[in-house]
Amino acid sequence: MDNVLGIIAEYNPFHNGHLYHLEKSKKGTNSKYSIAVISGNFTERGIPSIVDKWSKAKMALSEGVDLVLELPVVYSISSAENFADGAINILNSLKIVNKLSFGVECDDKELLNLFADILYNEPKEFKEYLSIELKKGLSFPKARENAMKMYLPGKDTSVLSSPNNILAIEYLKALKKYNSSIEINMVKRFGSEHNSLDINEFSSSTAIRNLINSIKNSDDKKLDNVSNISQLSSLIPKNSFSILQEKINSGEYIPSLDNFEKEILYVFRTLSIEEIRALPDVSEGLEYAIKNSSNSCTNLNDFLNSLKSKRYTRNKNPTYFIVWTFTNFRR
Repeated sequence: MDNVLGIIAEYNPFHNGHLYHLEKSKKGTNSKYSIAVISGNFTERGIPSIVDKWSKAKMALSEGVDLVLELPVVYSISSAENFADGAINILNSLKIVNKLSFGVECDDKELLNLFADILYNEPKEFKEYLSIELKKGLSFPKARENAMKMYLPGKDTSVLSSPNNILAIEYLKALKKYNSSIEINMVKRFGSEHNSLDINEFSSSTAIRNLINSIKNSDDKKLDNVSNISQLSSLIPKNSFSILQEKINSGEYIPSLDNFEKEILYVFRTLSIEEIRALPDVSEGLEYAIKNSSNSCTNLNDFLNSLKSKRYTRNKNPTYFIVWTFTNFRR
């Protein structure tokens, strides 16, 4: 039986680092076919994809992926745990994927699997440590890292603070949950760090979106001049760049959620406290903070920062309820 590789990604947009991961994963797993489960029009943290999901799928197919499946928005904008759970469930249910490859900052498979075992089984002692840390008012990720440090003294728990490692552990947890026989392959992250704004051959998606946004805010809003083409095309594979360039030049792209900040704030201002309370991820009186901030803030960045706290991180707040307001307004 030929190996079938599963990949979970956002491809927002598809860039050199994604191509590196895809090619290295195919080689490392000796896979003849590849299936990518990717987020659609909204990605993790609730931000809109820079181009529509059909264009992202086209990019992936043009660069060597054989089949693209959409990760439903209820998973794509959720926590790392739910994001991984939804994607692994899809790949496992296909009954043909026998390999899974993902990027990591730490490629110590044994260590990551140990953390995944503990987080999946939640031993009583670990849960007690976690409860103690949460009562201090720490964010859940930090409380979990501290609890793990106490439960496993001597182990390098700092890996729990790295984005790709966190997702890797959640993938491993989900594989255990579904009793999956899919074998894993880890590819150590190469080039810029996650969310780095550095511009180089392997720039992050964040840096690329930031670069595109700077072009949008300049006098020349198209990718037709030599300097724009040269800089961006060096960061993105040829086929994907052609698709991206077409979308940008036709105005069919969204640099950031800020494009809709007036609409989002408007919807929150018109919602009642009860309606806000009914939104997913809104709890512990957060509805009052949302209502007050939407009435007092004039831009989305200030709105989100005003909601940030030790318990509710900037990454947690925008997910469900921001996307809900966006999609509700669009209807």
